[in-house]
Amino acid sequence: MACGSCGTTENGVPKGCKSNGNCGSGTCGSGSNKLAVFDWLSNMTLPSGQERFNIFEVRFKNGRKHFYTNPDNLPITMGDIVAVEGSPGHDIGTVSLAGELVKVQMKKRKITADHEDVKKIYRKASQRDIDIWQEARGKEEETQRKGREILGRLGLQMKLSDVEYQGDGNKATFYYTADTRVDFRQLIRDLASAFSIRVEMKQVGARQEAARLGGVGSCGRELCCSTWLTDFRKVTTSAARYQQLSLNPLKLAGQCGKLKCCLNFELDTYLDALKSFPKQDLVLKTEKGDAVFVKMDIFKNHLWYTYKEERFKWFRLTLEQVLEIIALNKNNEKSISLEEYEADVEIPVKVDFEDAVGQDSLTRFDAPKTSNRKRRNKKKPVAVANNNTNKPRTRSNPNQKPNPNQKATTSQKPNPNQKRKPQAKKQPNTNPNQKPKAKLNPNANANPNQKANANTQPKPRPQRKPRPKPQGDVKKPEGESKDIKKPEGEVKKVNKPRRNNRNRKNNNPKNDNNSEK
Repeated sequence: MACGSCGTTENGVPKGCKSNGNCGSGTCGSGSNKLAVFDWLSNMTLPSGQERFNIFEVRFKNGRKHFYTNPDNLPITMGDIVAVEGSPGHDIGTVSLAGELVKVQMKKRKITADHEDVKKIYRKASQRDIDIWQEARGKEEETQRKGREILGRLGLQMKLSDVEYQGDGNKATFYYTADTRVDFRQLIRDLASAFSIRVEMKQVGARQEAARLGGVGSCGRELCCSTWLTDFRKVTTSAARYQQLSLNPLKLAGQCGKLKCCLNFELDTYLDALKSFPKQDLVLKTEKGDAVFVKMDIFKNHLWYTYKEERFKWFRLTLEQVLEIIALNKNNEKSISLEEYEADVEIPVKVDFEDAVGQDSLTRFDAPKTSNRKRRNKKKPVAVANNNTNKPRTRSNPNQKPNPNQKATTSQKPNPNQKRKPQAKKQPNTNPNQKPKAKLNPNANANPNQKANANTQPKPRPQRKPRPKPQGDVKKPEGESKDIKKPEGEVKKVNKPRRNNRNRKNNNPKNDNNSEK
């Protein structure tokens, strides 16, 4: 059902009331307007000489509706806010239905035009009436909270579910639920003295409470009792048994705590389908033994049976096969075993959705992803070995000296100590066993007094020649032998531990410093 604003224009563009999911006119049966009815006769003209029906349906809070007559023939249409007769005073409501459909609703509720519940419409609500009505509606939440505090203080076994103020603000109706009879005479006195209003108590059932409060069911839609369902029929567990449902109270119960009303919706369809099925307590007699019923699939016409002595395995049979076995048993004949019957059953292939668009699997991120760092680390030692193959010059030509201006071609940083080696020009020593002499200042021979001073002072320790860092600490590249031939005329050096730089400075003789001055 929809109102006129939900239609389309001449070009086929939808109109819409732009209320973001709720009906703006209050006649679509969705949103805050519960139990709304669409007036599909509003655009039709009445036959000549027939007067319009003079009774209107007025809606109040949480879908409460009543019928009111219009004795003064006021120009009232659907959606108007009117002031109607109350008990006592007046109430404010919204006209939800008018015209010929009101007769249908009254006939459904078995209410006649002269019924005592049909009261009068006083007038259209003025702005002052609407302001008082909105102010009274704003007190309902606080009144409900304080009312529950009074209930807890009195210790009454009842639940206060909702509070509704009358349009004039002089009366409030308290809706409650209780399992047993409750004496609330003291409660009425306390509520009347606390709020200074007239108090009316109304007991409602669990289903009526859920219908008034509303909510969303397990199916994901609004509750049927709060949108369109008005008559609450009795629901029993046999309805679940006929539909082959598990008797789980958590799944079968609704928000009201009772069995779901939707269990009765498809019950008639299941009962018609079960007419062709055999009774569940019927025992099938076969050559292997007696078989009993386990379960059935009504829509596929499949039944499962098992042997009394071997209940660990179930056998799937079709409805025609079961009827055939029953016909044989009526003639006092035993049928073949259930294994042979099950072999003839053709199980339909389940048609699944195909990946036609080329979408990826949802589990594509579950597998661990291998990192590229491990691959790079494995390739590094191979690259170093290849770069070091550019250094075999000493093998092919041992007399060839390295060029100090040549830059290192390998990826490693060049050792700064290795650059000093070609810069130090040394004289070849003919005696390899002789220790190198200490390096003297060349100006010492020019000064004749230098020898006298050297004899009087203690003989200093001879200073060793500066040499590069020991090559033993530096890792040699792979593929290069340890014994490398030195050029002719050079002494083979022995790797010794490095001395401290402080000792080198202290080993210089003092006389040398004086001679330099």
